Amino acid sequence: MKIVECAIPGPLIIEPLVFGDERGFFLETWSERSFGANGIGAAFVQDNHSRSQAGVLRGLHYQNPHGQGKLVRVSRGAVFDVAVDMRRSSPTFGKWAGVTLSADNKRVFWVPEGFAHGFLVLEDDTDFLYKCTDFYAPENEHTLAWDDPEVGIEWPLDGLEPQLSAKDREGRSLAEAETFA
Repeated sequence: MKIVECAIPGPLIIEPLVFGDERGFFLETWSERSFGANGIGAAFVQDNHSRSQAGVLRGLHYQNPHGQGKLVRVSRGAVFDVAVDMRRSSPTFGKWAGVTLSADNKRVFWVPEGFAHGFLVLEDDTDFLYKCTDFYAPENEHTLAWDDPEVGIEWPLDGLEPQLSAKDREGRSLAEAETFA
């Protein structure tokens, strides 16, 4: 596998080895041994799967306490995936990293604990899969405003208004958000 570092330390783009022929392809989406050798020594406790239509924006979500590291990928369709550093003591606090994940490019994105996470769906019927290092705890979930100008995420919206849940429409600005130490 090839590990690509992002503009901010922590999140990583993983480009797995893909073995393909006329019958299809094979790749490892998680291997404790090979990921651990590349600095991702996570213990996962929960796998999630969501399906969304183009234009849906989910996030930016994080839990504090009980932060979750997430290993995310797309098995059908495409998303623009984002991680925002929510660690107040970090020199990259409030900075973001983004990557396009798709069924075609087969990339995997590591979002460590201490980061808010969200994605914009780029194609209809996109299947988004992710592994988490801690269980979902709704009482500890927070939402960072997807459009906070202080964070300045460059979502590829092409002038369209994203489809948001009520929770995501009420996300807090970075200045008001619950953060990590």
